[in-house]
This record gives sequence, C-alpha cells and structure tokens, in this order.
Amino acid sequence: MLDQSVAACEYIDTTPVCGNTPGMKVAVSIPDEVFAEAESLAKRLKASRSEIYSRALGEFLGRHAPDRVTEQMNQVIASVAEQTDAFSQRAARRVLRRVEW
Repeated sequence: MLDQSVAACEYIDTTPVCGNTPGMKVAVSIPDEVFAEAESLAKRLKASRSEIYSRALGEFLGRHAPDRVTEQMNQVIASVAEQTDAFSQRAARRVLRRVEW
C-alpha cells in the first residue's frame, strides 16, 4: 500500500517531487515593507505570493543578464517566424536601399 504523502507526489525520473507547485522552495528574509507591498500586489493581481516573487526575480535577472533576454527573444522569433516569399524579400531590399543609414 502506498503512503498517501508519496501518492500525492509527482515523479521526475525516480525522485518524488511533493508540494502544491513544482519548483525549488527557498526561504528568504525581506523587509516588512517589501513583504506588505508584495502581499498587496498579489491580492490586486489575484496571483500567488510565489508567482509574484518568481516574476520579480525573473525581471531582475533579465536586467542583469541581457544575453539571456536576447536568447529568449530569439527563441520566440524562431518559433513564430514565417518564411518570407520572394516578392516580400525584394520589396524589403528596395525599401532598405532608399533608407539613409
């Protein structure tokens, strides 16, 4: 018989991952004012506290790792890019020749 706590876990490879959300759980200390503002924002956005902190840290990392942002933008462009037809390529070249660089 499976222990109920293990039965509620997801498995990645052979390691159980338990909890409400997958991901790393981290304990940090922050000033009371920052905590209060984050709580208020989470309520206003109807988002979890974890989502607010995760998004904030993601934005911070993006500002301090511009190559990461560029790489992610390139991935998005590659995933939605369409092949340009010959007519559009010729028209674009014609316009670019007229532009003063």
